[in-house]
Amino acid sequence: MVDNRFDDRVMVEKKGPGRTLVIALVAVVALVGVLFATGFWSADVKEGDLPEVSVNGGELPKVDVDSKAVVVGTKKEEIDVPTVGVKDNGEE
Repeated sequence: MVDNRFDDRVMVEKKGPGRTLVIALVAVVALVGVLFATGFWSADVKEGDLPEVSVNGGELPKVDVDSKAVVVGTKKEEIDVPTVGVKDNGEE
């Protein structure tokens, strides 16, 4: 059994830049919400319309593709495999 009462190791928690960025974004959103809620900022939105868009049908371009033929097969090969030995240095 190991006694860990006198363990001098220090645990360091690393925090990445992502956590700091999230905290900053939450603070900015909260500040903007407070400014709108108190009336310091206001948004005056007037009526508007989306633009009208007209789309006419078209044709796909005609493409003539000549590709290479792919030949798949197998063949028998002989490969010399080196032998590996282990020397005993006398240690157990």
